[in-house]
Amino acid sequence: MAIMADALHDLGDSASLGLAWYFEKIAAKKRDKRFTYGYGRFSLLAAFINGIILMIGSVIILLESVPRLLNPESVNTKGMILLAILGVIFNGLAAFRLSKGKSMNEKMIFWHIWEDILGWVAVLVGGIFIYYFNIPVLDSVISILFTLFIVFQVFKNLRKVFQIFMQGIPSGVDSKSIENVVGSIKGISSVHDIHIWSLDGTRNIMTIHVKLAEENIQVIDHPSLIKLKKEIKEKVEAFDIEHVTVEFESNAEDCEYNDC
Repeated sequence: MAIMADALHDLGDSASLGLAWYFEKIAAKKRDKRFTYGYGRFSLLAAFINGIILMIGSVIILLESVPRLLNPESVNTKGMILLAILGVIFNGLAAFRLSKGKSMNEKMIFWHIWEDILGWVAVLVGGIFIYYFNIPVLDSVISILFTLFIVFQVFKNLRKVFQIFMQGIPSGVDSKSIENVVGSIKGISSVHDIHIWSLDGTRNIMTIHVKLAEENIQVIDHPSLIKLKKEIKEKVEAFDIEHVTVEFESNAEDCEYNDC
C-alpha cells in the first residue's frame, strides 16, 4: 500500500512539476502592457494547482489505506526496502536542489518532494519492521501518518496562496507601524488610505496617501516633493516593501474613498 501511495503521488508530481516549471518560466517574464505588474503571479497559480493535486492525491491514499487497518495484507518486504532506498536517494537530491527556493511555487514543489521522501522513508521503515516482526498493518499506519502530515503542511501553504490572491496584508508587515513611521517625517501632517499586498509572496507593494503639513504647502516645490517621496520610500524599505506609490494631498482635500 505504501508503494502504491508513492506511485500515485509520483504520478501527480510528474504533472505538477512540469506545470510548475512551465509557470516558473512565464513568471520570469518582464512586465508589459498586458500585465503591468509582471507575470509573477503565474508562479503563484502553479503553487495553488499543485496544492490541490496534493490534497486530492492524499484523500485517495487515505481512502485506500484506512480500510487496510482492519484487513492488513502481506507484502513483498524485500522489494519494499530496495525501492525505498532508491526513492530516498533520488528524492533527497531533488529536495536539496529546491531547499533554497523563495517563491510560493518553489515552496509548494519542495513539499511535493518532501512528501515523496517521507513516503519512501515510511516504506523503508515499514518494510524492515514487517520483514523482521511480521506486522503488515504498519504498511497502512505509516502511509496514513505521513499523508496527514503532508496535508497539514500543504493546507498551510494553500492558506498563504489564498491570502495573496485576495490581496491580504503580507505576513509580518505591520501597517500601523508604517503609518507611524511615515507620519513622523518632517513636513507630513498625517497618512491614510494605506494598501499593502504581495504580488507573488516575495515582492510586497504599497500605496499610501500623505497629507502635507499646512506650513509647508505654500513653500514646498517639486524638488522638495521628490526628496520627501524618496525619504518615505527609504523608510518603508525596512518593512520589506519593494514598490511604493505615494499620493500627496493638502489638509483641505477630502479623501475620495469612504473607507479612508
